[in-house]
Amino acid sequence: MAINTKVEADHNAPPVTRILAEFVATHPSRGWNDEIEHEAHRTIMNWLGCAIGAAQHEAADAALSAVQFLQPAAQAAIFGRPERVDISNAALINGITSHTFDFDDTHLKTIIHPAGPVCSAVFALAEHTGASGRQIIDAVVLGIDVSCRIGNMIYPQHYDRGWHITGSTGTLGAAAACARLLGLDVEQTTMALGIAASQPVGLRDQFGTMTKPFHPGGAAKAGLMSALLAREGFTASPRAIEAPRGFAQVTSTKYDWNEITGELGQRFEIAYNAYKPFACGIVIHPSIDASVQLRDQGVTPDNLEQLKLRVHSLVLELTGKKEPADGLQGKFSVYHGCAVGLLFGRASESEYADDIVTREDVVATRRKVQAVVDDSIDEAAVHATAILKDGRQIQVVVEHAIGSLQRPMTDQDLEAKFSNMSNPLLGESRTRALLDACWTLASAPSLKELVALTH
Repeated sequence: MAINTKVEADHNAPPVTRILAEFVATHPSRGWNDEIEHEAHRTIMNWLGCAIGAAQHEAADAALSAVQFLQPAAQAAIFGRPERVDISNAALINGITSHTFDFDDTHLKTIIHPAGPVCSAVFALAEHTGASGRQIIDAVVLGIDVSCRIGNMIYPQHYDRGWHITGSTGTLGAAAACARLLGLDVEQTTMALGIAASQPVGLRDQFGTMTKPFHPGGAAKAGLMSALLAREGFTASPRAIEAPRGFAQVTSTKYDWNEITGELGQRFEIAYNAYKPFACGIVIHPSIDASVQLRDQGVTPDNLEQLKLRVHSLVLELTGKKEPADGLQGKFSVYHGCAVGLLFGRASESEYADDIVTREDVVATRRKVQAVVDDSIDEAAVHATAILKDGRQIQVVVEHAIGSLQRPMTDQDLEAKFSNMSNPLLGESRTRALLDACWTLASAPSLKELVALTH
C-alpha cells in the first residue's frame, strides 16, 4: 500500500526573497549601533585566525592541489599560504580552512557558523575589486543577518532532517553579502538569492571528515558565483526561498516567516554570535569546561576512577564517538574533549592532532568518561561527577560554558586565541600587526595591507 508523505504547502507565504533583497540592497551603510560594529570586527578577526591556523592542514593541501589542477588565475590570497588562486576558489579554500579546526564562530540560536561562508566569499571578492573596509564590514553584517535569519526560520527541523545548516544557509548569506559588495540593485539581489537557493550545501553525515569544512567553503563559492551571475543578468525565481517548492518548504517542515521579517534592520543576528575557546563542536563545550574545573580542583587521570556526565540527548547524537581514530573524529567525541580537558586544562587545535587523539594516556582517560542522556538538562549545560579512587565525589554543574553569550570571550581572549593559531605561521610581530589591521578594518581603504600580512 502506498504511503502518503505529502506535506501541506504554504501557498500564502510573504515574499521573503524580495524582502531580504530590499534589505540587503538598500540598508544604510553602518546602519547599526556601536556594539554591532564592534561584533563585526570580532567576527572577522576570529574567522581570519581560524583560516590562518589551518592553512597548512592536509585538508587545505588537498583542496589547493585540486584547485591548481584547473590552472586558476592568481586573483586572491589563501590566508596563511603564499599561493594565490581565482576569487571563486579562494572563497572555497579559505572557507574550508576557517572551519577545519571547528574553532569558528557560532550563532547559538541555530548553531550556524556564519563567518565561514560569508567572510570567505566577501574577502576574496573584495581583494579583487579593491573594496574598502567599510564596504566589507557592511557586507559581512548584512550577509550574516540573511544567513542566520533564514536559519532561525527553519531551525531545528532543517537540521534534524540532516542538513548541515552552516552550509545550506551560508550559500544564501554569502550571495547576499557579495550582492551588497557588488552594489547590486534590488532586482539583481533577488536573483542572486534565487540562484543561491538552488545550491544548499552540506549533509550532517559528513561530520568527522574533511567534507564537513568543505561545506562553508562550498557555500562561499556558490554564494559568490550566484552574485556574479545575477550581476550579468542570470535569472532565477523571485520566490525561490518561500515558494511551495522553494528552499524553505523543500528542506524543512518548519518555516516561520516572522523570523525573516521581525525587526528586520533593527535587530542584527551577529549580536548572537559566540566564539569558541575549544576547537570542537559547541555541544561539547560545557563538558570540557566542567573537566577543566575538575582539574583545577585536583582531579587528575591518575586519581580518577570514573567521570560521569549527564547531558542532553543532542550531545551524544552529535558527539558520541567513543573511540575516535583521528583528530577530525575527535572533534565529535565528548569523551575525548573531557580527556584533554582533564589532562591539559584546554582543548585547542593542538589537542585534536591525530597523535594526541591516539596517545595512550589520552585513550585511557577517555575510557573513564561515561555519558548518559538526561533531557531535563539544557543542550548548553552538563552535570559532571568525578568519582575518585579513594571514594570521594566532586560535582560540577555548568549551566553556560565559557564562550557562551552568558560568559563571552573578551577581546583579549580572542586576541590570545588568534595569536596561538597565527604565531607559529606568521611570527609574533606580523600577528600583532594583523590583529591591529582587523580592529581598524572599517577605516581601511582596501584589503591590500591586511592581505600582505597573512603570508
